[in-house]
Amino acid sequence: MSTYEAIAERLEAIEEELRDLAYERLSDAAASPESDEAVAAVAEEKRILQARRAIAKAIQALRDHSGDQ
Repeated sequence: MSTYEAIAERLEAIEEELRDLAYERLSDAAASPESDEAVAAVAEEKRILQARRAIAKAIQALRDHSGDQ
């Protein structure tokens, strides 16, 4: 396994953690949609989604590069 592939696997684990966290935030927001906590949870979920997308791009870039070796 290349160094790039090993890093990509670690990033996949982080991406999964972020996915779970985003789901929790959306569940929190759905439980009480009109509350201030729900508004904050939705905003936090958006930040988490942005981070997940960045990590997904990094995983793809590393996997694309690992084929070059």
